[in-house]
Amino acid sequence: MTLERQVIFWIVALAVFCGVIWLMSPVLLPFIAGMALAYLLDPVARAGERFGVSRAISALVVLVVVVVAIVVGVMTVSPIIADQFTAFMDSLPGYVNKVRSLLSDPSRPWLAKIFGGGLPDAEKSVGGLVSQGSGFVATFLASLWSGGRAVFSVLSLLVITPVVAFYLLCDWDRVVITVDNWIPRQHRDTIHGLMHDMDAAIAGFVRGQALICLILAAFYAIGLTLVGLNSGFLIGLMTGLFSFIPFVGAATGFLVAAIVAVAQFWPDWTSIAMVVGVFLIGQALEGYILSPNLVGAKVGLHPVWLMFSLLAFGYLLGFVGFLIAVPTAAAIGVLVRFAIRKYMESPLYTGNDPTGRL
Repeated sequence: MTLERQVIFWIVALAVFCGVIWLMSPVLLPFIAGMALAYLLDPVARAGERFGVSRAISALVVLVVVVVAIVVGVMTVSPIIADQFTAFMDSLPGYVNKVRSLLSDPSRPWLAKIFGGGLPDAEKSVGGLVSQGSGFVATFLASLWSGGRAVFSVLSLLVITPVVAFYLLCDWDRVVITVDNWIPRQHRDTIHGLMHDMDAAIAGFVRGQALICLILAAFYAIGLTLVGLNSGFLIGLMTGLFSFIPFVGAATGFLVAAIVAVAQFWPDWTSIAMVVGVFLIGQALEGYILSPNLVGAKVGLHPVWLMFSLLAFGYLLGFVGFLIAVPTAAAIGVLVRFAIRKYMESPLYTGNDPTGRL
């Protein structure tokens, strides 16, 4: 098969695969969630095998422990989150009005210049910003819901996902061997190298960033609660969990916390500074301790590319898109770097054609 036919074949295969994923996205959520869970837990199950435990028993124990931990965690925090979310939504108009009144106060023109951008009517500018932000969030959440609402029920998600994860954990090595047998023999070494790079990028980011999000969620939730911020547990928890989107999660959480802090504590600058301090410490903790040690600097995912992939896949496929965005972004990044490396080794870049035609 010529190179041109191989390229056409793989492009058509990729297009068909993407089309199937798009068509089946409403029912893929529990299966992709199970695959993601199995991928995350495979090193733990493999560690159990090294102690002489069978793969099935190791997978079952690991999965049961994780599921029980998730259920207990959700049951523990869900009442707090529900109460604080209701209180936050009820108080949000008051928060916005308080901030508007401060910005439009003629005795404090410097506030309007800083936060209103020097606009002649800071109150309207803030109101427009809040309205646009609310509209964007509502549209984005609606896309997520539309992607996940076709799942028959929450119960089916909770049942199917652990079952899929268990079977994949038991048969992980067999699946890898089966897929490996499909690889064209003449390209096996090259594809093995690409798959190794993809696995390193995905594992380094997903596993490390998931742990970072959990640590930051606990830190922000406890920190904002201790400083006395209204709905501090909810705001901190959401800030930490959304930290998988570089800069966006922390910036959004800080903006919400700052609005609530100003509306709640003004003119108590000490309490407002304490809220700001929680975020500064959290960012320092993430940037100088957690990310370098848990993720590293060589996962190959640029923050801009990551943000684009998360938003694009989330918009197109809903929650399923969020689950496949990072692995897809990592895979595309590895393939693009491989293509660039081959291009820079080719006569098209070097100008050295061994046939003498260039």
